[in-house]
Amino acid sequence: MAKRNLNDLQTFVVVAREGSFTRAAAQLGLTQSALSQSIRSLEERLGIRLLTRTTRSVSPTEAGERLLQTIGQRFDEIEAELDALTALRDKPAGTVRITCGDHVLRNVILPKLLPVLREYPDVRIEFDVNYGFRDIVADRFDAGVRLGESVDKDMIAMPIGPPLRMAAVASPAYFAAHKAPKKPQDLLSHACINLRMPTYGGLYVWEFERRGRAMNVHVNGQLTFNTSPLIVQAALADMGVAFLPEEEFTTHLDDGRLVRVLEEWCPPFPGYYLYYPSRRQPSPAFTLVLNALRLSGSDSRA
Repeated sequence: MAKRNLNDLQTFVVVAREGSFTRAAAQLGLTQSALSQSIRSLEERLGIRLLTRTTRSVSPTEAGERLLQTIGQRFDEIEAELDALTALRDKPAGTVRITCGDHVLRNVILPKLLPVLREYPDVRIEFDVNYGFRDIVADRFDAGVRLGESVDKDMIAMPIGPPLRMAAVASPAYFAAHKAPKKPQDLLSHACINLRMPTYGGLYVWEFERRGRAMNVHVNGQLTFNTSPLIVQAALADMGVAFLPEEEFTTHLDDGRLVRVLEEWCPPFPGYYLYYPSRRQPSPAFTLVLNALRLSGSDSRA
């Protein structure tokens, strides 16, 4: 196939992965009509339909899926190799894409990476704030951040934060009107602020442990959110008991606006890990990110 057709192939890969001409056009910096013409030309040359188009979505046909699986990784490898060539420059450059939650982004990642960005102006970092378990290979992220126990075994995983503890909290006004729980089962009679997990669509089950005895509680309440800052706000507004990593509440616990309960049922557990594909050759920009986020002895705590 002539070299001039490689642009059409790359366009097809982006459209198929995004499932949308609109998102693909934004990513490639092209118009939707130009993308449509590119795909149409490719399909005419191959003599087979590659994409099924509806008013709401775009998806690969069987032939399109086969082509995507065959050439998509090749383009990723080419892009990674081009990124690696920046090692020949005086300073690293390029974009690093990371998917993570907002809590770890605010409290761990940004404080460590902002000095890197100031020192290396040609390095760019794009964050996808997401509580779902994104497929970083399929979605073309350089890395993701999850709690250590949930990282896939085929990934390289590196700790970036200390152990965490969960905290069950509510406002003094709430506990003035409702007897504070003494054991996890008591939460069943309380208004609890739920977190919906986007990956599976279910509600987060509150997990407790004491002296080796684990206990899971399916709580109920009027409010459910899919992001932690709103859960904190609801707790401050006297709307019930919230359950998140204790660092989400530290300031409010210190100033007395929130009260902690069931602390003996919340032991430490492995904290956040940055993970990335084992087959990936890190670019200089990505290596900078790894080194900046790597957990040092001064970051650790029991």
